[in-house]
Amino acid sequence: MLNDILAAIPWGILLAFTIGPVFFVLIETSITKGFKAAMLFDLGVVFGDLVFILIAYFSTNQLLEKLKDDPSLFIFGGVIMFVFGLISFIKEKKSKKKNLNPEFVADSIPKNNYLALFFKGFLLNFINIGVLGFWVGIIIVFGPQMNMNPGRIVLFMSVILITYLITDIIKIILAKQLKNRLTPYIIYKIKRVISVILMIFGFFLIIQGFFPEEKEMIKEKIEKMKE
Repeated sequence: MLNDILAAIPWGILLAFTIGPVFFVLIETSITKGFKAAMLFDLGVVFGDLVFILIAYFSTNQLLEKLKDDPSLFIFGGVIMFVFGLISFIKEKKSKKKNLNPEFVADSIPKNNYLALFFKGFLLNFINIGVLGFWVGIIIVFGPQMNMNPGRIVLFMSVILITYLITDIIKIILAKQLKNRLTPYIIYKIKRVISVILMIFGFFLIIQGFFPEEKEMIKEKIEKMKE
């Protein structure tokens, strides 16, 4: 259980810093409308993630049950993760060439209309189909490692979302400092680093799929070292 928790935490942080429209609107909402408004917006975003997780889990569950002992599943999951990172990397390169800089523009939703802010967060996240791809990749990669145990998967996903939410709370508190420090160049660099991390992770998963025996040998050596 502890291993599942520790494995989930970095993904929650990574998700929180996957810079997109949600990131900037969250910062803008915190600055223009305050902490409560930003929190309701963020809870809407998390609810969108929860819906995507359910869609990803039930749409891939049967496939994973058939392939959970098949090394090719690592290749499949790795390719998805690598392509996701590669597409993000290419998109950011094009964005830099076009000089697409983020702008903080206050919207017309009153700061005390919490229901509207909640649905704004939900819809802004839900229309981004790339988020669904991210969760499908996570389930394909980690589901078989947890033997498709529903309890372990629920714990893993819950820790990712809780870590994501805690990181966002910190971002909301530091909103003014973040706005001043997030220059277009820094934003571009952060996006590129995240894309590269996803590609590296996908690459190593592909390698595991091609060389399953070597993976097991490494595992056995590590276990012997622990003894």
